[in-house]
Amino acid sequence: MQSNKQYLLFIFLLIIGSGIGHAQEDKIVPLTIKVEQDTIFAPLLTEAELRKETGNDSTEVDTTKTKPPLLLDVIKYKAKDYVRMSQKEQKIYLYNEAEILYQDTELRAGIIVMDYVKNEVYAGRIKDSLGNYTQLPFFKQGTNEVIPDSIRFNFDTQKAIIWNSRTEQQAGLGQLGSDAMKVYADITKKENDSVYFLSEGKITTSTDTIDPDYYIRIRKAKFVPKKKVIAGFSNLYIADVPTPIALPFAYFPLSVGRTAGVMMPTFGNQADKGYFLQDLGYYVPIGEYADILVTGDFYTNGSWGFKTQSIYSKRYKYSGNVNFRFENIITSQKGFSDYSLTKNWNIQISHSQDTKASPNSRFSASVNMGSSEYYRNSLQQRNLPSTQNNTLSSSISYSKTFPAYPSVNMSLSATHSQNTNTEAIELTLPTLQASMERIYPFAERDGIKKGIIQNINFQYDLNAANKISTTDDDFLKAEMFDGAKIGAKHSIPLTTNFKVAKYFSVSVGGTYQDIWTMQTYGQSYDETEDEVVTDTISGFDRFNKYNFSASIGTTLYGTFNFGEDKKIQAIRHVMRPSISYGYAPSFEQFYDEYIDEDGDVVQYSRFQNTLYGSPSLSKSNSLSFSLANTLEAKVRDKDSTATEPKKVPILSNFNISTGYNFESDSLRLSPLSVNGGTTLLDSKMSVNFSAGLDPYAIDNNGTRINTLNIKNGGSLFRLTRANVNVGYSLSSDMFSKDKGEDKEKKDDRFDYVAQSGGRTDDLFGRADSFQDNPDQSKEGEDVENPIYGTKIPWNLRLAYSASYTNSARQNEFSSHSLMFSGDVELSPRWKVGGSSGYDFKGKGFTLTQLRFERDLKSFVMRFNWTPFGTYKRWYFFIGIKSSILSDLKWENRSK
Repeated sequence: MQSNKQYLLFIFLLIIGSGIGHAQEDKIVPLTIKVEQDTIFAPLLTEAELRKETGNDSTEVDTTKTKPPLLLDVIKYKAKDYVRMSQKEQKIYLYNEAEILYQDTELRAGIIVMDYVKNEVYAGRIKDSLGNYTQLPFFKQGTNEVIPDSIRFNFDTQKAIIWNSRTEQQAGLGQLGSDAMKVYADITKKENDSVYFLSEGKITTSTDTIDPDYYIRIRKAKFVPKKKVIAGFSNLYIADVPTPIALPFAYFPLSVGRTAGVMMPTFGNQADKGYFLQDLGYYVPIGEYADILVTGDFYTNGSWGFKTQSIYSKRYKYSGNVNFRFENIITSQKGFSDYSLTKNWNIQISHSQDTKASPNSRFSASVNMGSSEYYRNSLQQRNLPSTQNNTLSSSISYSKTFPAYPSVNMSLSATHSQNTNTEAIELTLPTLQASMERIYPFAERDGIKKGIIQNINFQYDLNAANKISTTDDDFLKAEMFDGAKIGAKHSIPLTTNFKVAKYFSVSVGGTYQDIWTMQTYGQSYDETEDEVVTDTISGFDRFNKYNFSASIGTTLYGTFNFGEDKKIQAIRHVMRPSISYGYAPSFEQFYDEYIDEDGDVVQYSRFQNTLYGSPSLSKSNSLSFSLANTLEAKVRDKDSTATEPKKVPILSNFNISTGYNFESDSLRLSPLSVNGGTTLLDSKMSVNFSAGLDPYAIDNNGTRINTLNIKNGGSLFRLTRANVNVGYSLSSDMFSKDKGEDKEKKDDRFDYVAQSGGRTDDLFGRADSFQDNPDQSKEGEDVENPIYGTKIPWNLRLAYSASYTNSARQNEFSSHSLMFSGDVELSPRWKVGGSSGYDFKGKGFTLTQLRFERDLKSFVMRFNWTPFGTYKRWYFFIGIKSSILSDLKWENRSK
């Protein structure tokens, strides 16, 4: 509706004037006035003089400023029941599903009263037939939305008074994600588009808008949508009960996006470290694609630590994170015998490049290195699952492809492998690998290759490295480079393949290798010291070697049909036998001699202990045999609509291999190696096994002798080793008619436990800290505890491993353990779980953890307990799920 004040006034005067005129025409009263001639004559003005006079008239231009109309657009309104206009009250009444639209302002309510003189509206609720209030007002201006009980709004000043308002603000989007914060107020005064003043308000993230299970009560506050809430005295209420958690003033950021801020610490007491502040820090966004979080831990006994965590990501380009942790751990007090000071550190780097960023080059990194005792002695409880990991490994690589013919693939990498038990560290800084694609010199590039000649091909491979072996004590010191080995290996394989008798595939070829090294070792016997002396000879040196190989193989298929009316319709067996022959000459020219203390001639190679070893002194002439098997069944599908039978693997793979050395003077037969694997129970169980069978017997000292075991009174083969691994996953969904959809796999790119090299299947327990992996459950579902539970969701994971050793009649299990982990949802909001295992070899339980979790709607409560063992501890946590108010928490732990 446009402003019609001027037109109404004009119509009003027009009506009155018409009425008066009409009355005068009906009754004319003559006036008795004597007419007299006027003696004053007005002067005659020319046109120029008239223009001059008119131009000098001060009343021509009105200098009085007029107030422009404040309504700049059309007001649209409608209602379901009626729209009534009152000229007397100068108001318009809209009833039932009333709606007003004006520019970017939208107002919907049960009843709306609009004063078109003051340009104000009032909106409120209406009662239904049961006497309940319905159709609460909905006020939206721009992107700001408010749901009050009633509202009074002025179109001219854009100000409003709002009673019992409710609004929702999206906030966060930092490292912990984005959440919705609800702001309630008894009385709200809208000052302008961006400032509201609240009286008796509440702030919460609870999904229950009528009766929130918790809120922060604020007496007076200034509210800037999407930016902040600045309040006076504020305190926490839980279930409408006030708590002593209060602040004289409070600031609540509501910014959408990443903003810098302080990370609130965890307070507690640890038995051997004293009171502590843990994870006190500061978060800073860096530009648009990265951020950094710096936190510290402080203990009253003097221990301290800090960590930095940075996550970066650019869509269609790259993503990754960098974590660095350092801990200065003090045990006991100075002067006591058990006093110790240890400094542990750990760095994790993860980087992945999007395949669309650069199709011909790629950079990736996965780094996990640090002190061997870091996870075991860490002050952080989140490292519990990683205490059982004995190996740290890292790899940083850059690869590039040169697509022009012949294409070349090149990669430059640095690797790291660390045994935390022995503290031995192996590094390659760096490794260069390059390979050229196969070239067929006797065939066209795009043509079909037939026969021996056309299939002749060769390629070129390069492998160069700088290998360093060191320990924890010398790592990152100059001493770590002592004994570094540098070398390069050039390989040119030449092969061809062809068919024989249509079904046999034959491959023939050879490989030439040229090995370079920057250091060799000479040996001599020192009679004075009575020992062999090794001299290190610096400088470039090289040797070459070559070999010849041939193989023939085929594929055999066998199917046994039971009939299409049977449940098992057929069994199919596929065998791939292969026989290979290899020959390599002796490379005596690279060997020297010295006389030992017994006068015997000892041959050695100066290339021994170099990066790629030394050439063989003896000639190699051997034959090897392998047989690969797969066994599967065709089973009638339970789904009657299926047109094809279902394939079920019986043996996914079953491989047998052995060999015969023609050059050996004894023990020519190689042990028979057997390995295989399969999946059972609808792929829920995986089974992998391997074994070694030796055809030769052993003497009383456990040494192999050149006598077949069967001729020595034994069986055909002697079992020397065996290994089996079984994994099984069970869940309640497996026994449900409604299987449901498969859950999405967890993204492990930034998962702390996965990056630390630990297991992610909870068999070693879960991390006790919830900062790195905050609760991701959503509050959208209001789940109530049923009186009688008809379904109890559960899951169970089992892992069985056994290794048997009998190479010298040990007849023992070198390792034998069973691990398990599982969870049970006793009710929709109660969840219990645990992980443990039993070591049959050590006759004791492995790392055991019990977990309890209670979903308190807006809160989550967890209790993790390791009841016994080296890492005996307990940990309790209760806090708000929402990342906005995640600092409202309480944690306590045993140590």
